[in-house]
Amino acid sequence: MSGRAFETERLIIRRLAKEDLADLTALLSDPEVMRFSVRGVCDRRATRRFLDWSQDCHALRGFGPMALIDRGSGAFVGFCGLVPEEVAGVEEIGIGYRLARQFWHRGLATEAARAVMAHAFDVQRLEEVVSVIEPAHRASIRVAEKIGFQAFVTCHFHGRDVRVYRLSRAQWREMASSVG
Repeated sequence: MSGRAFETERLIIRRLAKEDLADLTALLSDPEVMRFSVRGVCDRRATRRFLDWSQDCHALRGFGPMALIDRGSGAFVGFCGLVPEEVAGVEEIGIGYRLARQFWHRGLATEAARAVMAHAFDVQRLEEVVSVIEPAHRASIRVAEKIGFQAFVTCHFHGRDVRVYRLSRAQWREMASSVG
């Protein structure tokens, strides 16, 4: 995501760093947080691989998962960012997010995802972003719908049936102009 930190009303959104390993491990080892993850719960070693992969994504693609930091307390909230996804044999750019349970039900996932999407379309000039969500993950579906994802197709992804939502830059602009 161009490597630069940016902010929302309540969050600092910055690249994940080695210093985030302990907080990230706590997040990714929580079975409730990881209930809908295709990879399941992560131990410290798997989290380290995820962190390395995240840094590689930024270096090679200019985007990847970003740390979410509470502006008031400085607490690690979770992550949100653009990630490469292979969906039905096609390389896509998807949005992904995970928040620590103590930050659920506060609108922070929507706030972060909206900022990441704005950055994707307005700064990085991407043409399209997908969101891959299991039908049972109602909270994630609500976040996706709040930030503009509407239509979806169902497909098989890592052995699971999922919804694949798509949002184009043109749709994003149209939505932004009707709100603002």
